[in-house]
Amino acid sequence: MWEEKSISREGDLFQIQNDAQRPLAFRMRPVTLDEVVGQPHLTGEKGVLRRIVASGVLPSLIFWGPPGSGKTSVAQILAKSCQYHMISISAVASGVKEIRDAVKEAEDHLKLYQRKTAFFIDEIHRFHKGQQSILLPYVEEGLVTLIGSTTENPSFEIIAPLLSRAQVLLFYPLSVEDLLLLLKRALEDERGLKNVAITVGEDVLRFVAQLADGDARQALNLLELAVSIAQNEREKTLTVPFVREFLVKNFHLYDKSGEEHYNLLSAYHKSLRGSDPDGALYWLARMLEAGENPRNILRRLVACASEDVGNADPQALLLAVAAHQAFEFLGEPEGRLALAQVTVYVACAPKSNTSYMALQRALADVREFGSLPVPLHLRNAPTAMMKKMGYGKEYRYAHDFPGAFVEQEYLPDKLRGRVYFRPSDRGYEEVLRRRLKMLWKDRNY
Repeated sequence: MWEEKSISREGDLFQIQNDAQRPLAFRMRPVTLDEVVGQPHLTGEKGVLRRIVASGVLPSLIFWGPPGSGKTSVAQILAKSCQYHMISISAVASGVKEIRDAVKEAEDHLKLYQRKTAFFIDEIHRFHKGQQSILLPYVEEGLVTLIGSTTENPSFEIIAPLLSRAQVLLFYPLSVEDLLLLLKRALEDERGLKNVAITVGEDVLRFVAQLADGDARQALNLLELAVSIAQNEREKTLTVPFVREFLVKNFHLYDKSGEEHYNLLSAYHKSLRGSDPDGALYWLARMLEAGENPRNILRRLVACASEDVGNADPQALLLAVAAHQAFEFLGEPEGRLALAQVTVYVACAPKSNTSYMALQRALADVREFGSLPVPLHLRNAPTAMMKKMGYGKEYRYAHDFPGAFVEQEYLPDKLRGRVYFRPSDRGYEEVLRRRLKMLWKDRNY
């Protein structure tokens, strides 16, 4: 007999005997793989979960995906289908003692009932390295099967030895059509709202699905709230205007310290680099709407203006810095306009990374050749002794020559003739290239 047990025992004080009193999202949890929506790559005919159930042998797994994508429900289905004893462990509420207690329970269950145990650890990324390490020997020897659930990239959040012993399965956010299917099922199912005498049109369900932003739990919670308010106010039909009055989209799939934070910043920077103002504005809007600190966005904007635009348009860096100053001066929401203005400018500007590449070439020589001595003619000579030693001797002062230019060597002897900066033919760099070609006739600009 499959059972789910919470090591933290948080639910023991508030056992709800009547399922009708449980939230709609809990009541509508899928009980078979056929009821799972939105993950056909896992639950389809050739999907790995379908094959695991058919084999009856449950391997250690890490479920990685956003909230409300079905990770917990799938873990329960797998444990039940493979006839494993399942212990649920909350990474937020459990520590080393709780893990050891769970291991003891798994040992007893194997000894008494000859049944293996699966540990389902929700938010496993919240376990520190020591807690994760405790699991290793028990997973290694097969006493327990680990099913970890995380919204964060396992590569960064789970220790390598544990990760190597589990297969990572990716869960995707649910589409609007997936959520529509779930919401319709909730209205038609005995476990759901079938007995509620309120008419709900598809336009309302689509509105709720769009608000939920790929999260099945959120979609069902929003529908339940709308129906509850309608019942209380004796409404017979749910309409979009009625629902819009109290269902406001004030949540977004975004963790300002997690992977999605860096993903969106990366998408923004790459759109700027790729000269796509529309893509850059979209990712900018996503971050602003999610509550990202605009200073993080401005930092990326300044970096792109220098790294990717460079001297193809020297104004880009000046405007990016000016946007930072304007935002500090204006604050929210007016400062957003300066951010949008310069986002468009930097995206549309000609691109060149020649300054970045020039620095990399110079750094490579520094690392290869070490601290080469400064040529004597380039050294400072503030004292008579230093002049006598040849410091500054034969240095040619540029302003003493026509056009304030004279050919002389500015690199150490060992690097004579090196060319680090190779200007492009884009934007203002074409002007720089022509000037350098005119001045340094023996260099290949």
